[in-house]
Amino acid sequence: MKPAVATESEIRALRERIRARFAWDSELSDEELRRMIEQETFQADWARRMTAGERKNVVERLFHSFRGLDALQPLLEDPEITEIMINRHDEIFVERRGELYRSEIRFESAERLEHLIQNLVSRVNRIVNESSPIVDARLPDGSRLHVVLPPIALRGPCVTIRRFPASPLGMKELVELGAISEEAAALLKRLVAAKYNFFISGGTGSGKTTFLNALSEWIPSHERIITIEDTAELKLRGIPNLVALETRNANSEGKGSVTMAELIRAALRMRPNRIIVGEVRGPEALDMLQAMNTGHEGSVYSTK
Repeated sequence: MKPAVATESEIRALRERIRARFAWDSELSDEELRRMIEQETFQADWARRMTAGERKNVVERLFHSFRGLDALQPLLEDPEITEIMINRHDEIFVERRGELYRSEIRFESAERLEHLIQNLVSRVNRIVNESSPIVDARLPDGSRLHVVLPPIALRGPCVTIRRFPASPLGMKELVELGAISEEAAALLKRLVAAKYNFFISGGTGSGKTTFLNALSEWIPSHERIITIEDTAELKLRGIPNLVALETRNANSEGKGSVTMAELIRAALRMRPNRIIVGEVRGPEALDMLQAMNTGHEGSVYSTK
């Protein structure tokens, strides 16, 4: 019977040894840190019962825990994964090509997952804690991050990451995939050119943002476009005169929030030809309708 690979406690102990060495020289380059991790890993007694591939996986995992995004790193590097769902630190599901799978990757503790969450949200000046346990944020690669912490999340920190392709699908690709007919696409092209207002509605993951991006291909390049989103996801192409606005949550003192409704009102003072709102879910719908009535034709609004 093949012996088990390294246990979580063994990897945790190894990480602490590396951390102790690392503390003496925090200016190590990535290459030097990786070499240190390899040395410590290969010296461990339990490493002798592992294959070369298994040792390599341990080295990568430890490296990402210091310089990357811990257990999330390999999932974020997989181009086929479009959604990452962390139900708790040791229960992770991913969506790949429209199918859900349980991942073998896990965090070693709820504390390590929560530490990563704080690291992620602090990068985009967001706050999430026990008194404000829900937050939306955007990762550096454009992925959308949604976090729910205890006590709201009963089983531990819960994280959902929606990923987007580097090159969004255009209308041509949607026609080729059978998502829309050529006749419907031709009609939509004429309606965009005629500055009709659009409402795009659908459930979570139904492709609203993808469709909105595709529609934007037909917006004339000389127009000034203002986009408004809770979390920036749109990737409009071919529009040089573009202003992208994003809402902001309140700070730890409950101040400084900027709502969707406020951004819509601000956009009206920025001489837009069209306003594109990523997702309308609340009282900002009234401001949106007022914007349409003030002569801002050709605007696009996404809603559930």
